Amino acid sequence: MKSQHAMEELRTSLTAHRGPLMRRCALAAAAGLTLAVGHAAIVPHGLKRFALAYLVAVVFVLSLSLGALFFVFIQHLSRAGWSVLIRRLAEAAAANMLVVALLFVPVAGSVAIGSTIIYPWAVWHVPDAHTHDGADHSASTTIAEDGHDTHSAHGEPAGHAEDAPAYHHQHLDGLTLHKRPWLNPGLFLVRVVIYFTLWTALGWWYWRQSRRQDDSGDAAHTVRCETWAGPTALVYALSFALASADLLMSLNPHWYSAVLCVYVFAGAVIGALAMLIVLVLALQRAGLLTMAIGIEHLHDLAKLLFAFVFFWGYIAYSQYMLLWYAHLPETVTWLVHRGASTATPNAWSILLLVLLVGHFVLPFAGLMSRHPKRRRFWLMFWAVWLLVTHWLDLVWLVMPELGAQLVLGGVEVGLLFCVIAVYAAGLFHRLADGPLVPVGDPRLNESLAFENI
Repeated sequence: MKSQHAMEELRTSLTAHRGPLMRRCALAAAAGLTLAVGHAAIVPHGLKRFALAYLVAVVFVLSLSLGALFFVFIQHLSRAGWSVLIRRLAEAAAANMLVVALLFVPVAGSVAIGSTIIYPWAVWHVPDAHTHDGADHSASTTIAEDGHDTHSAHGEPAGHAEDAPAYHHQHLDGLTLHKRPWLNPGLFLVRVVIYFTLWTALGWWYWRQSRRQDDSGDAAHTVRCETWAGPTALVYALSFALASADLLMSLNPHWYSAVLCVYVFAGAVIGALAMLIVLVLALQRAGLLTMAIGIEHLHDLAKLLFAFVFFWGYIAYSQYMLLWYAHLPETVTWLVHRGASTATPNAWSILLLVLLVGHFVLPFAGLMSRHPKRRRFWLMFWAVWLLVTHWLDLVWLVMPELGAQLVLGGVEVGLLFCVIAVYAAGLFHRLADGPLVPVGDPRLNESLAFENI
């Protein structure tokens, strides 16, 4: 058992720190938004770049909450005891889904008004020119040396004017219209409401069960969480897969991949585990939970982080290999647009190499040994590193829709800081609502006494 001091600090919270933390988040959000708006005003395609960069930032914080929700229900599903002391942080991040839903409103709003600034299919009424009988539902695509599509679905050259779509799939052509029963604004908005309602309800439910157990100490709350962990996993898997297709895959309505949802899931769990490590170390640096949460708990978090880094690399290679081997125009062009071609590389090839090395090779080697998993400096270093590369991964998925030029600057960084600051404000507000650990959990003593073998 830990010392009496460790037992006493279990009920500490962020209540006393709420005010200063909220003020810092507000300043960071304002500074980030100012930087993003200022830069967007002076760069080409500023409005579209702002919209796509905002989608990247919102999906980034969404992935953190979804990864945290996965961590919560998988601990209950496996009846794990070691993670009890850390689970409250993940519960707060999962319950923060309501803030993410509010942040997503501008994206949903662009679809609701029929704007194609993010999703090229998001029009309420299809022009008559595209609705004639016998419309061609196939897309014959040729790739130019710069990675741009050179022919439309009707065999016409793609536009090169500054305000013209950069790629063939951004035209409302026959192939896109063929998918309109699924890709239409009305049904998209309905699905988005369902996704966020389910995720918010699940995150809030696990949070409330844990908080009520703090007061009552009733083990029935834990039993209830374990009982519903299995159905939660099924709902989570289905909603995550469909949302990945709607929010990311549909940016290119010609493209499809059965592996994308697993790829995004692996990145989301990496982001959530890295966030938990950063939160624990930051709290301990502030003098909180220094005795309760030890290096043994951080070691296990680092082992999970290492495992998902490897899993992400495996899935990334699998998606690339399967799409490239199939060599279908609608799928291989997606890779070409993102620089994944030795025949027609573009500026995004640089970021692709950065992801290969920075998101897989270096953290895989850096976290392989036992020693960095038990050193707080290296844990913080690799956690922050992987949060940054996780964001770059989402940039690589989304921003090439702007064109073949690599775009990474004040717009993207400013919006990232703005959205993270709003998300952090919601997270800190939630953590200030009660103890930083589930003090009523029946496995609390097991977690306090946990040691790695």
